[in-house]
Amino acid sequence: MTNQHPARLQDTSGEGLPTLRVAVLGAGTVGTEVLRLITKQGDDLAHRIGGRLEVIGVAVRDLARDRGVHVDPALLTEDASALVRQADLVIELMGGIEPARSLILEAMEHGAAVVTANKALLAQDGATLYEAADRHGVDLSFEAAVAGAIPLVRPVRESLAGDRIDRMMGIVNGTTNYILDAMARTGASFDDALATAQQLGYAEADPTADVEGHDAAAKASILASLAFHSRVRLADVHCEGITSVSDQDIAAAERMGRTIKLLSIVERVPGEGGERISARVYPALIPSTHPLASVSEAFNAVFIEADAAGSLMFYGQGAGGAPTASAVLGDVVTAARQRLRGGVGLRESHYAALELVPLEELRSAFYVSLRVQDRPGVLAEIAGTLSKHGISISTIHQQLLEDDLEPAEGSAAHGAGTGSAHIGITTHRALESAMTAVLDVFSSTSIVLGVDSVLRIEGE
Repeated sequence: MTNQHPARLQDTSGEGLPTLRVAVLGAGTVGTEVLRLITKQGDDLAHRIGGRLEVIGVAVRDLARDRGVHVDPALLTEDASALVRQADLVIELMGGIEPARSLILEAMEHGAAVVTANKALLAQDGATLYEAADRHGVDLSFEAAVAGAIPLVRPVRESLAGDRIDRMMGIVNGTTNYILDAMARTGASFDDALATAQQLGYAEADPTADVEGHDAAAKASILASLAFHSRVRLADVHCEGITSVSDQDIAAAERMGRTIKLLSIVERVPGEGGERISARVYPALIPSTHPLASVSEAFNAVFIEADAAGSLMFYGQGAGGAPTASAVLGDVVTAARQRLRGGVGLRESHYAALELVPLEELRSAFYVSLRVQDRPGVLAEIAGTLSKHGISISTIHQQLLEDDLEPAEGSAAHGAGTGSAHIGITTHRALESAMTAVLDVFSSTSIVLGVDSVLRIEGE
């Protein structure tokens, strides 16, 4: 398809190179860094593109705010709509759903290619954007929406386009990885690790999107859509965060030779009724020998399992102004080249239209931490409940809790074994629905005083 809106190009460089008019929406951490790189690398970018980038305006919400030395105050405007109508290429870095969606659609309608890092919008309503890009014959690029500086979207979308991706598993949120890593390395509590992450700029003042898993789920939605040629929305992704991960869970993981990571997993699931797909995010135990276990601080890493290519791993800076700006500029160069040639790049591929598997139909291995009555027969009863629901035990350990005191001699409880104990159980793979049923039983039986945690086991 050829571009329906030829670029408004002028030879203003003095070197015979045409100029592309660029609008930037948002001048936060990433937007400021993008503007810095466009200025600093202007000559190099011009030669790589075959045309010069001219920033014609930067849309912001607050004109009075100091944006630093890399943002020319004369470029600032509050009229984003007027700005995008004049551009050949729009870089959307404002985030959120609205007004970002309306501005992107308006930019496309007026013939501009769009580069965005807006994972939330792509995950929630990517179909609308893809269809608009097709309708108007423009590019929609979003490498920076997943895993920061790591080249991941383009390899999945282009380099592996001739292969069959079976599974992707990885760490795609730097904030949660920093928190879990700090808890494991320093023994910090969740709250203390989060506070440190906020002080270092890894976590927002409101960290909900990160610690509840929503950010990782949006990225899983994008990756699943690309990998499996099916539309996977944010609402299709099962999502659990890390707020329930405790110091005791971290210690238990270490005793078992494992570590806890927030994983995004998308995969093909074979079945009698045909192939389906799964997209899910949750904290999981992985062996300390697994490559993902060594991913520290705010770094990201993703494993891809493909039919012909085999296993691939992508690792690097997953967030931050400069790393994300690097991914944005990579898209800008590609989109600008396409613009000059009068064509467009890859379109959305959703021909497979594979159905999503409900979580309860999947099989997982589990670690379950229970507080139970300390009396004879408890372990047998716990094991019996698991077995009745088709769940077999892999390992089990028991220890008395610190506040368990021997009842005084002569008391009614003396010798009756009325203390409490902690039981940690790992299971073989079983249906998620079976574990849900077991937990319902545990919640209603007197021998189980509490379920402290339930974590899945991956990477084995």
